[in-house]
Amino acid sequence: MQLYKKLALTVLASTLGFAALPSLAADAAPAAEAASNYVKPNIKHESYGVLKVVVPITTDDKGVQGMKMRNITNGLKAVDEWKGKFEVTVVLYAKGLTLLKNPDEKVQKQIDMLRSKGVHFVVCNNSLAEQGIDFHTLYNVTDADIVPSGFAEVAYLQAKKHFVVDPMN
Repeated sequence: MQLYKKLALTVLASTLGFAALPSLAADAAPAAEAASNYVKPNIKHESYGVLKVVVPITTDDKGVQGMKMRNITNGLKAVDEWKGKFEVTVVLYAKGLTLLKNPDEKVQKQIDMLRSKGVHFVVCNNSLAEQGIDFHTLYNVTDADIVPSGFAEVAYLQAKKHFVVDPMN
């Protein structure tokens, strides 16, 4: 890991045009290790207020799906701590429908917890038809959760002042 940090710092230094690459990397490595300790946030701004967010899920990659669910969970905690309100709509289309197709117990609990906090999961009717999926087979999906087009729903919500948050890395 130490070698990786030195290499990354060397590449960064050369990109920025620093001449003393070895000494910069050697000096920066201990500082980078010290900076990696957890620090409690000390932000200096008002309450988050009302945040309206749409999170599209279009992949069957369980790692990406899990990351997005954790991001929503962490966002809910932060907004609650800062006396705000988080309105989240998760739009599932394309292969994203797999999130609700036979989820394991851990994922079910996470979905239930998010729903209990007001997170709304909507499902694309086009994707259901294209994949031959009956929405009744998806985890706790009702007809009220079906939207005509997931792609269009994301655009619609964005037009209604929902911020599209789509972390992929």
